[in-house]
Amino acid sequence: MTDTLLALSTDRCRIAPLHADDAAALAAITDASVTAQVHFLPAPFTEADARALIAGSGGGDVFHAVRDRGEGRLQGVIGVHRRDAREVEVGYWFAASARGRGLATEAVNAVVREIAGSRPGAAIVAECHPDNERSRALLRRVGFLATGQIGRRPGRVLMKWRPGSGIDVC
Repeated sequence: MTDTLLALSTDRCRIAPLHADDAAALAAITDASVTAQVHFLPAPFTEADARALIAGSGGGDVFHAVRDRGEGRLQGVIGVHRRDAREVEVGYWFAASARGRGLATEAVNAVVREIAGSRPGAAIVAECHPDNERSRALLRRVGFLATGQIGRRPGRVLMKWRPGSGIDVC
């Protein structure tokens, strides 16, 4: 796997790297509920911030757009971050309007399985705030288990993906 997922599709979404013309839509979905959880995003998150994040995507940190298959609207973002040669971190945020419909679970599951298939033996991890029950539940559905370790980011716990430990996503 390169550090960029070229393109993935699921039943309900398409996943591909963010592009410069996504800046306005990215700023629109990155509201205070997102910036309160994602430590590296400024609040408020402006279109200029979105342009900077997109321009900096590449190499070891690639941000992917999650678009609905119908209208192609930006619904969320999945980041794939190379922590070292044997470890990849996955992070995400989704528009308030996209939450609670299973779209994030479907998209994160697709990305994790692509990473696992293209980097056999690599550890796939995620960091989550212990109070963010919705995000922890999503990670558990996809197959992540708590490690009992603290994450690199302030106030986060480390979770690690274990093949076969999640539920099948329908």
